[in-house]
Amino acid sequence: MRRTIDWDDDAIVIVDQCALPDELRTLTITTVDDLIAAIQRLAVRGAPALGAAGALGVALAARQHPKDAQKVRAEAARIAAARPTAVNLAWGVERALERLDDGPDAVLAYARALLDEDERVNRAASARAAELVKELCAERKLRLLTHCNTGRFACVAWGTALGTVKHLAEAGLVENVIASETRPLLQGARLTAYELTEMGVRYQLCVDSAAASALARGLVDCVLVGADRVAANGDVANKVGTYPLALAANRHGIPFIVVAPESTVDPDTPRGDAILVEDRRSDEVTHVAGHRIAPAGAQAFNPAFDITPAELVTAIVTEQRVIRPA
Repeated sequence: MRRTIDWDDDAIVIVDQCALPDELRTLTITTVDDLIAAIQRLAVRGAPALGAAGALGVALAARQHPKDAQKVRAEAARIAAARPTAVNLAWGVERALERLDDGPDAVLAYARALLDEDERVNRAASARAAELVKELCAERKLRLLTHCNTGRFACVAWGTALGTVKHLAEAGLVENVIASETRPLLQGARLTAYELTEMGVRYQLCVDSAAASALARGLVDCVLVGADRVAANGDVANKVGTYPLALAANRHGIPFIVVAPESTVDPDTPRGDAILVEDRRSDEVTHVAGHRIAPAGAQAFNPAFDITPAELVTAIVTEQRVIRPA
């Protein structure tokens, strides 16, 4: 399957990201309830992929309720609320709803066009970011660090921050990538490592708490991350663990670059403290792969995201521009 998320035979088809790295399998989604469940358990995740899921979800609802626009809008609202921090989910829903008055076929045609657009946009943003990395770092074999998963599994077919790594690797400019394992669901270990293996890029996994030590020991030339929402002032919401990385990069004078599509920039959110941060279940921390690792009944502080202040960000790169909030 070339795409992480697609439309086929009146259904949404996604790569089940919860099954990786053991199995590359797909799920066929035929109801809004199933789509919401897939989004919430992170079978489909990543800001750009969620934007596509939002649009395809509206298309699914429109085809199932072709004469009931009110019902479609109610289903769309449920989809948009499935994960509140990532702005792309609601963005995809809202853009698809703009076609609702033109009928279900128009909604589906837009959603399918968005899939093509996502790949073009992310290729452009990651290519621009690769040029910026070469500008900021002496052109040599680079040692990069990335957090969570920002590759094709987080998007439709081409990644953002990990897409940048791919551009640099294709130019022969990557010596090594340190990928944080990404607690609590290990997207770095399960997904990013899988993609780096596919690319043939040398990499090392590190536990999240060791990433700052890698920067302090001079093992990293540049940090590349994605974003789930960028506030108007340049504050960045991304996978929890991004903020301490930005602090460490700032302390050690290492470029900290955010790569995301323009749709992730939210002009209606003035600052990071206005972003609702999703808190997830305790068992994602107290259990690993279904095995309990904490005392029975233990509760966990488990935010899915954190907010990195704009002054710690070297640049935010989209398909249209380079924003330098610092």
